[in-house]
Amino acid sequence: MNVREKIESAEKYILCEYACKSTDASATKREREDEPCPYRTEFQRDRDRILHCNSFRRLKRKTQVFLSPVGDHYRTRLTHTLEVAQIARTMARGMGLNEDLTEAIALGHDLGHSPFGHCGEKVLNEICPHGFRHYLQSVRVVECLEKKGKGLNLTHAVRDGIKCHTNMTAETKEGNIVRLADTIAYINHDIEDSIRAGILHGDELPKDCVEILGDTKTKRITCLIASVIGHGCENIDFEPEIRTAHDKLRKFMFERVYTNPAAKQEEAKAERLVRKLYAYFIENSRLLPEEYRSIMEASDADRAVCDYISGMSDGYAVDLYTELFVPKFWK
Repeated sequence: MNVREKIESAEKYILCEYACKSTDASATKREREDEPCPYRTEFQRDRDRILHCNSFRRLKRKTQVFLSPVGDHYRTRLTHTLEVAQIARTMARGMGLNEDLTEAIALGHDLGHSPFGHCGEKVLNEICPHGFRHYLQSVRVVECLEKKGKGLNLTHAVRDGIKCHTNMTAETKEGNIVRLADTIAYINHDIEDSIRAGILHGDELPKDCVEILGDTKTKRITCLIASVIGHGCENIDFEPEIRTAHDKLRKFMFERVYTNPAAKQEEAKAERLVRKLYAYFIENSRLLPEEYRSIMEASDADRAVCDYISGMSDGYAVDLYTELFVPKFWK
């Protein structure tokens, strides 16, 4: 047997009955057939394709919560993605699920996120007739936009997990693991970033949540991971008491941080920037890069402009806006 076949054979003994195996024909189905790799399973190949794609690299300059933070230690969309992947892998390993599939979904779950975080997502959803949801755009990225329109040709299970990571039930247990890993990651790292930014103090966290989940980021993440593993594979979720504490802490974060003027003070500027760029390229669609002009011909200008802007990093969007709308000084 080659290396891949040995891994596939070992999965039969290592993974639990609920796990999605790398030999599952429906889960590993691709839109275009590929020759099997002698060294990697199908889900390992998906992980590598995501890791090496342009959209993944752009995540390092996309907002997580704080727009244009001063300091190297605030999360970006890329560091968030890496934290989700690690949390998800830990839970998958502890439950005997497919760690490679879990990691691939986690690494790809935010590839379609717009610049300026959920602020950019909200604006694009308002002005684009097709609507915009980052989880659906992430699927569009891997199916249609990457590699100049060829897509990454990922397996069905990975694409389904990416699509369902926010508020839907995935077809695989691994996909549902990522959905919980996403919320575990963002709540806890956003608490840390908010304290660093001075808009939240650790003593302000709900005391009953702290007593149950822990008084540090490490303790809370460990508690939440252990709860998912302890709840079992049949129904992926937190244990009831932990679910209640988690939901209360999440509600607290929405009230105190995600809608806090201090954290959102630059969002009005970002919204105007996105609207201005969108209107400009709708009016001047001939100036879109060639690959997006092809999308416009196949669909319409709104689809092409939305795809173009949603793929931008924060910095690129600001630079482009400056080039188009800010007067240049004579040299």
